[in-house]
Amino acid sequence: MSYQWPLEVEGLFTERYPQMVNTGLPAGDVDVVRSAITEMWADAPGGWVYEWSRLAERYAAAGSHGLAALAYGWAKFPTLADGAKRTALSHQIRQYQLAAPGFGVDFQRKMLDLPYRDGTTTLPVHVLTPSGVPRGPVLLFSGGVDGWKMDLHTLMTGLVHHLHMPLMAFDVPGTGESQVPMTPDGSEIIRGLIAHARTLGNGVVVHMGVSVGGHYSARAGLAGDPDAAIVLGAPVEKAFAARQAQFGMDGIIGNALGFDRHPPLEELSTALEAFSLRPLLDQDRQTPMLVINGADDVHVPQADTLVFQGRRDTEVHLLPDTGHCAITKLPEVLQIISAWLPRALDRPQADSTVTRQPK
Repeated sequence: MSYQWPLEVEGLFTERYPQMVNTGLPAGDVDVVRSAITEMWADAPGGWVYEWSRLAERYAAAGSHGLAALAYGWAKFPTLADGAKRTALSHQIRQYQLAAPGFGVDFQRKMLDLPYRDGTTTLPVHVLTPSGVPRGPVLLFSGGVDGWKMDLHTLMTGLVHHLHMPLMAFDVPGTGESQVPMTPDGSEIIRGLIAHARTLGNGVVVHMGVSVGGHYSARAGLAGDPDAAIVLGAPVEKAFAARQAQFGMDGIIGNALGFDRHPPLEELSTALEAFSLRPLLDQDRQTPMLVINGADDVHVPQADTLVFQGRRDTEVHLLPDTGHCAITKLPEVLQIISAWLPRALDRPQADSTVTRQPK
């Protein structure tokens, strides 16, 4: 179930350019692709998937498989709305696997059968393991609605090296290699992933999510499913009440929800109401949680970060001068996580701390 919708490419470049270069692509190459693209959906010269795929092909031919995987990731962006996008994803998977020997960590791609509703769903996961690290906690990592596990490789390897712990990455329901649409009861799949991650280390699991992946890590943390949760740029309740039309987000989320045509904003908003975490926020079952976002996020209002202020076992950071998921301040984000995680896992009761951007 997928569909195309009107999408203006220059606006996407304006918003996503920092993400493109901060996750590893040379700025000069991004500039060349940007100048060549005139429309989103055409698989022809000037089309988004065509021009990004040409760049990826050049990287692959030169043996730069990591860069090829990143470029194919942008080729299939923002969603798998047609055959050309799905082909780009298959090429990305191949190039990512070819790049794995250079990751600096052990890499394994696994297919997991996970409980879902009255049956199971198969989901590929990527496990990155630092060498020489004894069995200990495992980081479960979920990407966003349009930035999936392979697209966030730089962040993932940074986490592995900073935290010295294995990481198991997956695509949340409705995205990437997931076979089911995005639904609130996708948390059943997350519980299955947590159970598997417990078998990879000493049984302790921390769930970290980015953007919509952060929604699922927040949901899991508030429900008390993992041993700790890290939430980066997550829509929690207010974001779901807003109209999701900026930078094509209405179509991106509509595809993730399983619509087969572009829904009116009212219909989309109604479907998103069920994702509010207010019922869990009104309870007190949570594990230790770290919540981070940029103060200038155009997708997620500050309220969805600051709603965690004052909760027990919770630390909140709203970083100034950066946007969605604080993507331009990843080194600072990694430092915050590295400082917080040992405290969260060692102490049964952590103080509630807030760092916020004045407005």
